Amino acid sequence: MQMDISALRIIHHPDPRLRKACKPVETFDDTIAGLANRMLKLMHEGKGIGLAAPQVGVLLRLFVCNVTGEPNDDHVYVNPTLTDLQDVIEGDEGCLSIPDVTVSVRRHKSCAMHACDVTGRPFEAVGTDLLARCWQHEYDHLYGRMILDYMSEADKIANRRVLKQLESQYKSRRTAS
Repeated sequence: MQMDISALRIIHHPDPRLRKACKPVETFDDTIAGLANRMLKLMHEGKGIGLAAPQVGVLLRLFVCNVTGEPNDDHVYVNPTLTDLQDVIEGDEGCLSIPDVTVSVRRHKSCAMHACDVTGRPFEAVGTDLLARCWQHEYDHLYGRMILDYMSEADKIANRRVLKQLESQYKSRRTAS
């Protein structure tokens, strides 16, 4: 797979790539490692805690996260599967692809992750609280789901102006190119 990794940027709603289901990673090579590194860089620059490949316009089942901000806590999840979802808790979430929008989302408080690292080596982990929330948020992106899908009527009203602005910016970029 060829891609200019250095040119990747975080894409914003309503870019249609954010609504597409992603394909599994089949080849674990330098491109996948480079993609993951670029995504971690973009996530940190955006002051986020997670970023999924479709958020940079790449429709592969891969996401990165770091909920502590510590350099040693950067993690990459390739072809992830979530299991053992436990309890439910509501909390506010934002998204690097929908800047300045916050939505109250019900997520499982804990879950198990089965994934591969960038070399294709499988691993398992268990996450609770913010880590579990981050995993579920990024996992949603791999299926074209976004926090917008969880909006209550109050959330829609509170975020209407920002969403219209994002849509207008997207349209003007499309007509300019």
